[in-house]
Amino acid sequence: MQRILSLSIVSLITLLTINAQQLEHSTLWKIEGKGLEQPSYLFGTIHITCNVSLDDDVKKALEETTLIVMELDMDDPSMTSKMMSGMYLSDGETIKDYVSEDDYTAVDSLFTNHMGMSIALMENVKPFFLTSMLYPKMLDCPMQSFELELMEVAKEQNESIEGLETIEAQLKVFEDIPLKDQYADLVRMAKDNLAYDKANFAKMLEIYDNEDIVSLLEMMNDESFQTVSGHQEILLENRNKNWISKIEDYAKEQPTFFGVGAAHLAGENGVISLLRQAGYTVSAVTE
Repeated sequence: MQRILSLSIVSLITLLTINAQQLEHSTLWKIEGKGLEQPSYLFGTIHITCNVSLDDDVKKALEETTLIVMELDMDDPSMTSKMMSGMYLSDGETIKDYVSEDDYTAVDSLFTNHMGMSIALMENVKPFFLTSMLYPKMLDCPMQSFELELMEVAKEQNESIEGLETIEAQLKVFEDIPLKDQYADLVRMAKDNLAYDKANFAKMLEIYDNEDIVSLLEMMNDESFQTVSGHQEILLENRNKNWISKIEDYAKEQPTFFGVGAAHLAGENGVISLLRQAGYTVSAVTE
């Protein structure tokens, strides 16, 4: 449960990001140069999907590296308690303080239909937790995750797992975004019973399968998601910039396999561009 909820939060953040530049169609990139003795690899994941089969080039990159680093250290035993401590609204607030009676009824129907429980049981839960609970419902298949698959690989190869940021840092992303925008997205999801989001998610999976990381970001430039509007710096750019020095440190220490949401790769302030600006050679790995 801890891992599924963590993945849902990560997925929500990834789904709400945009920035683009011209790049090859690839989700796997080799990091070389600037004194690195051995190359490291950058892999763009999708956190919730139907198929996590790893391509041969990804398997080879995993064999050539000795450490797996993801957005979060998914093995952190304290993750659940840390998430729970940031799960609730403060000062006695509830969802009723942010939405109309009609909108509340729509959200209640959404959770009753898809989660089997009334929103009345979760009125004081923050909106990004509520939204993240619904993401597995957008798949027409049993949920799989590249992060969980990479954890299995780490276990098989007897390797450690590290994280580029803490769960506190990921939770703060949504602390810094106005609640009214987050609730607006939840209400929109409720009013068409996830229809728009399911169609959008299916399109995203198709683009991901084509490894078109630029188009993946471009399709996310969608005004239907108010949480995105005006919050790009919080959702994506600041996090990418914070990761670069950490990626450098890991790569200098040992050949490392970095697995982060594919939405972080492209763009002027994407991880690929920022690593290149830092002096590294970052090249697409294509079969």
